[in-house]
Amino acid sequence: MGRLDNKVVFITGTAGGQGRAAALLFAKEGAHVIGCDLKEKEAAETVEMVRAQGGKMDSSIVNLTDSDAVTRWIEDGIAAAGRIDVLYNNAGNPRMSPFGEMSWEDWSHTLHMELDTVFYATRAAWNHFVAQGGGNIINTASVIGHRGYGATGQAAHAAAKGGVLALTRQLAAEGASHKIRVNSISPGTVMTPALGVLTQEQLVEMNDMQPIGRAGQPDDIANCALYLASDESEWVTGADFIIDGGISQILSTS
Repeated sequence: MGRLDNKVVFITGTAGGQGRAAALLFAKEGAHVIGCDLKEKEAAETVEMVRAQGGKMDSSIVNLTDSDAVTRWIEDGIAAAGRIDVLYNNAGNPRMSPFGEMSWEDWSHTLHMELDTVFYATRAAWNHFVAQGGGNIINTASVIGHRGYGATGQAAHAAAKGGVLALTRQLAAEGASHKIRVNSISPGTVMTPALGVLTQEQLVEMNDMQPIGRAGQPDDIANCALYLASDESEWVTGADFIIDGGISQILSTS
């Protein structure tokens, strides 16, 4: 028996990183995973990896900034799988620049990619959750939504993730009477393809500053998401889980 047996889980951003790790883990635990991404080749590779381990996964190419496309993804997935038990809003694509140099385009792109996309997918799934008598939403926030950091370039990212945290709490309040649970995960620095721009020296420095001696891995986040997606967390809603190796609580990075 898997921890997600017979559950249908929708995950955004499954072409790599945390989304791929979640797809692999969730499918291994018995879920039918329905993923989406814009990176067709990498998304297809995730599906192949899931199926190779005996799991069940389907995937679509979806532009998450297109609300109609997101709604079609949700509707088509439900039509094929019969229901939606969990929506994991994982995808994100921020742009970083010092605030004094930040353009309106970079600001709006980041809020659109990291906050509006959560709204689109959640709105598309919400009435299905209400109609079937419950559901489960997991949002990806960030430690940057909790506190400021000395590193420049984070303003739009911080604003978007702060919005995700607030939206999570409000949706938990509105969803409680419908048995819709809504929680978030706030990762710290996680080794994903997005960090491929860093030099080896920067990677070493980043690992050295972690209280437990290493940066996070996608599986560290997926393991928390698995708990939230499972019935083990059925009395948990409106909560945020900081998964950052302790850096936001133990060390000052300002």
